[in-house]
Amino acid sequence: MSSLTDAWVESGKHFSNSVEHFYSSMMAANRAMFPTLADGDDRQPPVSPEVSYSKADWTFEHADEGSDGVVGVGDRIRFSKTLSEREIRGFADASGDTNRLHLDPDFAEQTRFGRQIVHGTLVSGLISAALARLPGLTIYLSQDLQFLGPVDIGETVTAICEVVEDLGDGRYRLTTVVEDEDGETVIDGEAIVLIDEAPDE
Repeated sequence: MSSLTDAWVESGKHFSNSVEHFYSSMMAANRAMFPTLADGDDRQPPVSPEVSYSKADWTFEHADEGSDGVVGVGDRIRFSKTLSEREIRGFADASGDTNRLHLDPDFAEQTRFGRQIVHGTLVSGLISAALARLPGLTIYLSQDLQFLGPVDIGETVTAICEVVEDLGDGRYRLTTVVEDEDGETVIDGEAIVLIDEAPDE
């Protein structure tokens, strides 16, 4: 009887190991097939063909005043996202801008703002994100900016870009604004971009 029990316990161990191995293999395959499952990454299919991917908490709207798929005067793009503490720290690493105003709450409390705020250039990056969603391949030629107010960490901001002039040869002038959650303008500016035809897939 004892040998039968031992055999039963041993087979149970093998079964358990097989299930664990199967589960691990399936998860590895899923991570390979669906990158959104890897390392907590929440990437999703792109919302427009001009970008590589999207995320669930990003919102995007395109009001197309001209022909479908062709940029024209009056076209407007809105792009919104929340700027998290993790992104602020990642931007500090990527850019080298480790100003304590953005990273050290005790230090920031003693400044005119009384708190940590998001890097201005990170906030203005939402303009670039919006422009990337215009039809075609958008290339920055110039950008003028005025920083009008701070953005708090964890705040959702919206970049609004509108085509105001067709300069010819694929170049366009746009107004570029970023608003905070209350609809207040925190960045105001103007950009000139070149829009090429997107390469074939």
